[in-house]
Amino acid sequence: MNLKKTFITLCLMSIIGHLFAQERIQIKYGPYLQNMKETEVTIVWVANRTSIGWVELAPDDGSHFYQEEREKFFDTRNGVKSESPVHSVRLTGLKPGTSYRYRICVQEILEHKGTEVTYGKIDGTDIWSQDPYRFTTNNHGKQQTSFVMLNDIHGRTDDIPNLLDVAKYKETDFVIFNGDMVSHSSTEEQLFNSFMNKAIELFASEKPMYYARGNHETRGTFASFFQQYFSVKEPHLYFTMRQGPVFFIFLDTGEDKPDSDIAYCGITDYDRYRSEQAIWLEKVVNSDEFKQAPYKVVVGHMPPEPWKGVIWHGPQEVLQKFVPILNKAGIDLMLCGHYHDNLPKYYYYESSDQVKFPVLVNESITVLRGNADSEKLSVEIKDSKGKSLFSKVIPSKKQ
Repeated sequence: MNLKKTFITLCLMSIIGHLFAQERIQIKYGPYLQNMKETEVTIVWVANRTSIGWVELAPDDGSHFYQEEREKFFDTRNGVKSESPVHSVRLTGLKPGTSYRYRICVQEILEHKGTEVTYGKIDGTDIWSQDPYRFTTNNHGKQQTSFVMLNDIHGRTDDIPNLLDVAKYKETDFVIFNGDMVSHSSTEEQLFNSFMNKAIELFASEKPMYYARGNHETRGTFASFFQQYFSVKEPHLYFTMRQGPVFFIFLDTGEDKPDSDIAYCGITDYDRYRSEQAIWLEKVVNSDEFKQAPYKVVVGHMPPEPWKGVIWHGPQEVLQKFVPILNKAGIDLMLCGHYHDNLPKYYYYESSDQVKFPVLVNESITVLRGNADSEKLSVEIKDSKGKSLFSKVIPSKKQ
């Protein structure tokens, strides 16, 4: 009998211990900024449990965050608060070139039956022992801008800090990830451990990060969830933005092989996707916002050029569908990745019979920095030791 009681007691203790050992809700990844514009930004983060989420926004005016109640902006879909571990809030109506402070919060959803919702604990940004997060909106009236670009990291997380440092990323306005930051997409954990946790640690909570999807981000069982984490509130994974004197077009160049290739198992439809994107691109380059910008820069993972004398299907599609539109648009520079030998080098194409603008391809173990002001647009590529491998100055057309 005593043995039976002891067994039951141990079982109960085990169950109770398990319940208390369960992890309470907490912010697992993030926050990080997406698609910063002049009057809006999207903030993304991930909790460890199904929850509702919101952003509390305050002006960067020197007042304490707790001085007054701050306005809450909830993660919603069509007027309903999202019940999900993954949260994204688009803040609109912001002022250009203006600094703001923010924190993020989540509250666990324990149960939702009919019209009744049972809420659990809350977790949020610690603004008691540390400052709230800050960001500054874009401003097309800014006299100069600067940025850093990485690509083809393929999960080499340890390379990211050094490459950013040699480009003095802390002195720039934003960072560009130009594709293939991973080799494949399998899980959320793999996505963040490969590069995003490091980006969040270094800059992405306060400095904008713009992401042009590469061909490797399209591969793997988790690839279809890409837009839950990047360019979340955009209609597509191709988009535009303006900072200072530069208008940027971010293209989604898709996969590098034909859709019918056995590598894709019949799951891709990128040829049609690129055709649809070309229609959008035609409208962009005919817009007043594009035409009035002093400099026009295109960011796309796959270049419209052959590699070692051979051009694959994806780059050929870029050449056939995007380049004729861009040739007429007065593009100053196209920044690409994709072609790499994992060596400290670069590929530069001044122009050709088919491509009427310069194309610069950054390597997988080098970093590109760009600067623009009223007189010139300049780009430089450095290796991991800070040695300059390439530099190019493009004078203003107004000179």
